[in-house]
Amino acid sequence: MLAGRLGVSAIPVFIGAGILLGPYGPGPTVLEPSEATDLLARLGVILLLFFLGLEFSLERLTQARRLVVLGGLVDLAINGAAGLAVGLLLLGPGPEAVLLAGLVYITSSGIVTRELFVMRRLADDETDLVLGVLVFEDLAIAVFLGVAAGLAAGDSVGGLSVALTAGLALAFVVAFLAASRYAHVLLDRIGPRLDPEQLLLGALAIVLGGAALAELVQLSEAVGALLAGILLSGSAIRDRIEQQLLGLRDFAAAIFFVAFGLEIDLAETGEVGYLLLGAVPVAIVGKLAGGYLAARVTGFRPRQGVNVGAALVARGEFTIILAQLAAAGAALDPRFRELVAPFAGLFVLVTAVVGVVLMRESRRIGRGLFPRRATRDPELIRR
Repeated sequence: MLAGRLGVSAIPVFIGAGILLGPYGPGPTVLEPSEATDLLARLGVILLLFFLGLEFSLERLTQARRLVVLGGLVDLAINGAAGLAVGLLLLGPGPEAVLLAGLVYITSSGIVTRELFVMRRLADDETDLVLGVLVFEDLAIAVFLGVAAGLAAGDSVGGLSVALTAGLALAFVVAFLAASRYAHVLLDRIGPRLDPEQLLLGALAIVLGGAALAELVQLSEAVGALLAGILLSGSAIRDRIEQQLLGLRDFAAAIFFVAFGLEIDLAETGEVGYLLLGAVPVAIVGKLAGGYLAARVTGFRPRQGVNVGAALVARGEFTIILAQLAAAGAALDPRFRELVAPFAGLFVLVTAVVGVVLMRESRRIGRGLFPRRATRDPELIRR
């Protein structure tokens, strides 16, 4: 309700609630991390990524391949490089810089898609490019999570183990994408026979099984959940699955963001100030520039480019997932492990709020930056 009143995503509000009510908040402790919150938070991550995968069928990826590939590569070239530059400048060469680059690079699909729906921009032409970039980022981060797990565990000697991990993650993604092309044939036969309870349990079995399989091959469970969603995305029962799991997803996802806030120590704010001062401006400007250039490369007008760039600013769930992975990385610098959670929490808070504001004002900004030229042509005036 508060997020709705403020006109922002609920994610920063949930994180803020965890900070204020948790053991490191300014007042008395109301909530504390526990095995229960940890279990629900893990379930929240899995279901968030599963629902994201349900939106990306192989057919949809194929139809929008030009926007996905060109837009995604421009975004990666600008923001991946910018994130890595910030990491190297602030942390020096090492796995910590690579992980910071991932934290800075990835946009929040959850926040962006929600705001596009609320602002009624899903029918806009440039929204196809926004969604294409998000698809590219989500698939890229699926591979990067495997690399990040190797770096955090200390498997980066000579770069060989990390390369093998990246190859394994890529093969895992390709295998699931190939399977999704045919999975709907079996699912469409079985699905109509299932009652709501059987469908709920069956869907949970698939998503948790995908997460477990990913962990079995030493990848993130989030990757497996995302790909499990893609596996089911082309089936006729997809809408029924969404209806059955939507309430559980929203509840568990809220716990995930609150639980992350419980881990943030406000006393560390000063310690991460230099990281925020370096990363936040680069993150905002990088997405604005990357989105604009991606739009121009793919044939959109300058004003549409402003809309695309503004829509990519907000960071969210993937930044937090990577931060949790880094905080648990035994091979990383201990001080970095202590600071990465407070940094990620504050980074998400700032970019999510700024991103939503920029999305809502992007059309006005575009008109200011690119005013229409005066013309005497009656046909152009009419248009």
